[in-house]
Amino acid sequence: MALALFDLDNTLLDGDSDYLWGQFLIELGVVNADTHDRENHRFYEDYKNGTLDIDAFLAFQLAPLAQHSRTTLEAWHQQFMAEKIKAIMLDKSKQLIAQHRDAGDTLLIITATNRFVTGPIATAFGIETLIATEPEEKDGKFSGRYSGTPCFREGKVVRLNEWRAKNNHSLADSYFYSDSHNDLPLLKMVDHPVAVDADEALTEHAQNHGWGIISLR
Repeated sequence: MALALFDLDNTLLDGDSDYLWGQFLIELGVVNADTHDRENHRFYEDYKNGTLDIDAFLAFQLAPLAQHSRTTLEAWHQQFMAEKIKAIMLDKSKQLIAQHRDAGDTLLIITATNRFVTGPIATAFGIETLIATEPEEKDGKFSGRYSGTPCFREGKVVRLNEWRAKNNHSLADSYFYSDSHNDLPLLKMVDHPVAVDADEALTEHAQNHGWGIISLR
């Protein structure tokens, strides 16, 4: 079975779940509106520009998880799914996933966004296997730190290789769909890299190397 890898934010989703979670917390009034909005926007721009400090970003993004109980967080996430995520789950994304499922491919979402935010989204897309940045947990509560390798840029390669070693899965005839130049390290590894509604840098690279270019919008 071939491996079909999907980035999540701005690829399968018409938006960024990480950024939207931050804005959602502002709307709930559980973070400082001015400070959080400014930092959320700054980190998002750094990500798009390829200058993101992943450690600094994760310290910012994971801090609110440590300040509330899992029960409260999960209730908020259900609201987040209903109000922010359902509307940006693209129909063409669902069709693409179905095509790979019907072909017998192994489906996997691989994302820099943390597992708390993305786990229910992967489930909603019907994809069981998720590789994401892992928020650290202690005694059933988030610590505000991450564990393992952040699933970002070269970290996606590291995390995928760890998964492949455990599951004895090759990259023969593999696909990876992504919108971002940040995913070039992993895109270069697969047999079928596909730029999806991609940023300028990834679009140019895809054109120069004869990669697939599609839109799910």
